[in-house]
Amino acid sequence: MKLVSFRVQTPVGSFVRAGALHGHSIIDLNMACARLLADQREAQPARLAAAMVPATMLELLEGGPSAMARARQAFEHAVSLGEAARGPAGETIVYRPEQVRLLAPLPNPTSLRDFIAFEEHIAATSKKRGQPIPPEWYKAPVYYKGNHRTIIGPDEDLPWPLETTKLDYELELACVIGCAGRDVSEQEAPAYIAGYTIMNDFSARDIQFQEMACRLGPAKGKDFATAIGPCLVTPDEIPDLNALIMIARVNGEVWSRGRFGTIHWSFPQMIAHVSRGEPIYPGDLFGSGTVGGGCGLEMDRYLNPGDVVELEIQPIGVLRNRVVKQERQP
Repeated sequence: MKLVSFRVQTPVGSFVRAGALHGHSIIDLNMACARLLADQREAQPARLAAAMVPATMLELLEGGPSAMARARQAFEHAVSLGEAARGPAGETIVYRPEQVRLLAPLPNPTSLRDFIAFEEHIAATSKKRGQPIPPEWYKAPVYYKGNHRTIIGPDEDLPWPLETTKLDYELELACVIGCAGRDVSEQEAPAYIAGYTIMNDFSARDIQFQEMACRLGPAKGKDFATAIGPCLVTPDEIPDLNALIMIARVNGEVWSRGRFGTIHWSFPQMIAHVSRGEPIYPGDLFGSGTVGGGCGLEMDRYLNPGDVVELEIQPIGVLRNRVVKQERQP
């Protein structure tokens, strides 16, 4: 499935819901479950559906693999009924794109860890500092913890951060954890992945390097925003992760192109490392780090106000964000 979060306006207010893409339509998974239960002659389908396939993405992930399996059954049932399908009380199940606003597929991850897992990228950035790759990098997958509360989604504007003169994008793949665990082995780790999405780890390079000169960070140089989207693709939809082609465009011009298979540290290795002696939770977000050549830093090219950044990884789609600079009020 290609999972999404969307905001819909109703007569009683605005709500964020979890859905799945079907062609150009969006199926409300919770409402699809309610319809499935009603068709199975359950007495209280809406109440049961709220427990079995919760309405928001984080709650759905917290339900674990069983909730995801029920969501898939509900999705398939709604598809079989067609676009005219309605909930038990006549509620909308299938939405057209213009009826909703797509958000980040997981608007509120429980945590954000971003790794530096591509050897080509760390080699290029180390060379710029006149240094070799640290030997410690080869011993374990290294990451920083980002701000999981500044997530933005597809087609959402990125406000120009602080007073940076070197705003950069980073072309990454991310995975989302789908069940809780601790001391997970590398062999067990794939079962803990709920899905994959595109991630743009926006960076204010001048601020980032000033902070990291003090042996801490990154912090303010990255905490202003991280974009993910446009959907969360379940692992069964991507038979060969290493074959994924990663492309970055700025104003339609290709700036970066890479292949995920060049990664040194795999997602299972990251999960095994992070979960050693500490728990991981549904909704945790793991970024792969930048693919080789996948940022402006490596080319000495930076973003400007008004630029439109597109990151493409199929079959996930295109993650598009526009950079906007607003005058600060005195």
